[in-house]
Amino acid sequence: MNKILELREKRANLWDSTKAFLDNKRNGNGLLSAEDTSTYEKMEADVVNLGKEIDRLERQSALDLELSKATSNAIRNKPNANHSEEKTGRASNEYNTAFWKTMRNKNSFDVQNALQIGTDSEGGFLAPDEFEKILIESLEEQNIFRQLANVITTSSGDKKIPVVATKGTASWVDEEGVIPESDDSFGQVSIGAYKLATMIKVSEELLNDSVFNLESYIAKEFARRIGAREEEAFFIGDGTGKPTGIFNATGGATLGITAASATAITIDEIMDLFYSLKSPYRKNSIFTMNDATVKAIRKLKDGNGQYIWQPSITAGQPDTILNRPVKTSAYVPVLGSAARAIAFGDFSYYWVADRQGRSFQRLNELYAATGQVGFKATQRVDGKLILPEAIKVLQMKV
Repeated sequence: MNKILELREKRANLWDSTKAFLDNKRNGNGLLSAEDTSTYEKMEADVVNLGKEIDRLERQSALDLELSKATSNAIRNKPNANHSEEKTGRASNEYNTAFWKTMRNKNSFDVQNALQIGTDSEGGFLAPDEFEKILIESLEEQNIFRQLANVITTSSGDKKIPVVATKGTASWVDEEGVIPESDDSFGQVSIGAYKLATMIKVSEELLNDSVFNLESYIAKEFARRIGAREEEAFFIGDGTGKPTGIFNATGGATLGITAASATAITIDEIMDLFYSLKSPYRKNSIFTMNDATVKAIRKLKDGNGQYIWQPSITAGQPDTILNRPVKTSAYVPVLGSAARAIAFGDFSYYWVADRQGRSFQRLNELYAATGQVGFKATQRVDGKLILPEAIKVLQMKV
């Protein structure tokens, strides 16, 4: 942890030096020479690289903490202290053991009988409850959007979410005058489920190796593949066979401001985007953008000569723009003609609906010729911004 704090202080000091260099080297037109531009970009790259190293160390620290936890419960003096309620269904130890025996092809009649609890309509087996928890946690690590959105679980069918379309108002009336009616009007947002699938191949030699942790491998590989596709859809999905993303023109966030340029952003436009969002939503708002956009914004100053982008100096806290957190994703569009490049708002109004039960199926014959065994993994998920006014976007000039 001391190393992380040391790097954060070093990054903050380096950023202060970078800003001072930029201010001192600008000529009368506010521009840098070619040599000074090269020096500035190198200093800025060092700031970025320090940020990435801090992120790596924080992930490593979290993993070290997780692995250092006790693998068994301590023996207590109370006779019933370790007694817990027996789990049933897909949460039972019997189902969990049978599931992984089937994945390793160690079948028996007892295994097949236990797995009848979790068969699905496509011939696979639903993941055990404890394993599903591992998958959900892994998805959150891979997918930044799940950290921001409101994630719910549905059992089946579409989820209907009531939304207030317009609100009633009060009126001034004369004594004994008629009070006009003014009712709220309600609408509904429907969240369904789109199928997301991937195929994982494992060599027979590796599969039969008892040292190989099949559970951990499938969980991490599933999280990496599914997490990437989910995040892409939640940002830029068009709603056709996939969720509707916040940057999609139809069903996504509302337009806050259109930039005057197709490739550059000004401080005034960032300010306009900030205040285009209603103040109640600004309390929990964040900025999301591509790393390339962050680089363009780093040189912008407010009216007091302060840079609007500030690096984080506290562990676990993100960088900020106008004192609001900044999250970056490779799936957010980059600066370009008509591109929606920045979103600002309260992302808890984007709902992610997980359909209960992720399914796994072992495929023995498909890759038999190459000495491999396939594993098909599927899940059903949808995402939608249920209140468009809660997030505003900045769009570049056409």
